[in-house]
Amino acid sequence: MTGMTNTATRVLLGVRGMNRDAGLTVAQALSALPGVVKATPDEGQLEVHYDPSQLTVMDLVRAIRRQGFLAGMI
Repeated sequence: MTGMTNTATRVLLGVRGMNRDAGLTVAQALSALPGVVKATPDEGQLEVHYDPSQLTVMDLVRAIRRQGFLAGMI
């Protein structure tokens, strides 16, 4: 048995105007949400693995918006 279940869904979110430093902050905020398995920042985008039974993509987008950035699915 591995620690990560197969129920996690992967989504790539484009985040307007987000550089790598800001990406780390936003990824930390997302990782704090219940249901987020992993959030990996990159230049202008975030790869998020989350549990779809706990969160929707819209929840993730709203969390990013609370950090001051506009986001959408790529």
